[in-house]
Amino acid sequence: MAKETPFSALTRKMLDNWLKTDPERPVSPDVVYRDVLDLLSIKMRLTVFTIKGDDPKRWFMKAIRHSGFTSRVLNINKIFTDSYIGDFKDQTYMDEAVIPRLLQVLDSQQPSMELVKTKLFGINLGYDRILLPQRNVRRPEWIISSSYAQFLLSPPQQQEKLDVGDEAIVQLLIEGATAKEIAVTLDVSHRTIEHRLERLKQRYGARNIVHLVSMLIATHLDQSR
Repeated sequence: MAKETPFSALTRKMLDNWLKTDPERPVSPDVVYRDVLDLLSIKMRLTVFTIKGDDPKRWFMKAIRHSGFTSRVLNINKIFTDSYIGDFKDQTYMDEAVIPRLLQVLDSQQPSMELVKTKLFGINLGYDRILLPQRNVRRPEWIISSSYAQFLLSPPQQQEKLDVGDEAIVQLLIEGATAKEIAVTLDVSHRTIEHRLERLKQRYGARNIVHLVSMLIATHLDQSR
């Protein structure tokens, strides 16, 4: 049996609370989330969308618990301030990653859980998300959203064309191989691999190997879209 993760424990508890609510007597969102706040880890966020009217751009999103997740790439908490969806600075993100799923949950009045892979201000972003609509015999008046950050990857400013040798090194790097392991796999010297890695770091503007790998993964994500 798979071990329960912190986020799965959170979603299970919120689902239990959600199922206990009565559609005939709609409740406020805090009834569902108030006893799970202590389960939120540093990489989790909890937001409530207030549903008023038919225009999603006029729905209000309020952060109940900000993420402690920090990055030099994006300041997530500064970006996701309390606001109307239509006032969010990256409307493409809202149109592609948020609004369609909110509308679906609103229509079905059923929870939604998924791994979201999208872009925010051009940065590759991945997170687990659960959406819980108010149980209401009429139309839900709110939707709870909780997310767990998986990755935040900044692609290089310019796309580089790699030769066959560098492509092989890149693939092995992404798979977690060390320079010595790459040298053995490709049957070349360790010094050759180190030289190529230094050249790759310069070409991509990476500060170190970890930064290079993250940029390479971001590039591959872009190419797979």
